[in-house]
Amino acid sequence: MQSTISEKQLLTQCLAGNPRAQYELYERYIDAMYHTAQRMVANTAEAEDVVQEGFTKVFQQLHTFRGDSTIGAWIKRIIVTTALTHLRSKKKFQVVELNVVADVEEEAPEEEPLWDAKTIHNAIQELPEGCRVVFNLFLIEGMQHKEIAEVLGISESTSKTQYMRAKQLLRERLKGLKQGDEVMG
Repeated sequence: MQSTISEKQLLTQCLAGNPRAQYELYERYIDAMYHTAQRMVANTAEAEDVVQEGFTKVFQQLHTFRGDSTIGAWIKRIIVTTALTHLRSKKKFQVVELNVVADVEEEAPEEEPLWDAKTIHNAIQELPEGCRVVFNLFLIEGMQHKEIAEVLGISESTSKTQYMRAKQLLRERLKGLKQGDEVMG
């Protein structure tokens, strides 16, 4: 059962070192942050490691939270950064520079069948690492290509190209399935 304590009161108590308040902050955000990490690293065990490391950073850096955004957005930023650091440290993250200029105009969508969330999630997890990370940062986390480029150390056009490539691969993968089939995940 979630407490009715306000976010501001909770943060004040966390900063004072109250372990119950820290646990409540963790409980309020753990599920959403786990899903964010899992989308980034595409591995359950690694996502758990990222979340634990990320929350350690949250509590170490809580005194730096200025309130410019919600605490949830601030925590998510730490989790995303921790996931990217994790991917780089494992030498698993690689954005392939494609010699294609991203066409920023969207093509007209075809009539496509509706897929359940699990099938779509599994298909996204099968994308190449660079495409998947850019796709998640842009579409799911709501970051702009300029911000993604800065975070990943790539050009803005590479971010756009990776996103377009991810959409193309995702369409191809889902189109290859009959409605009701599941992508292995």
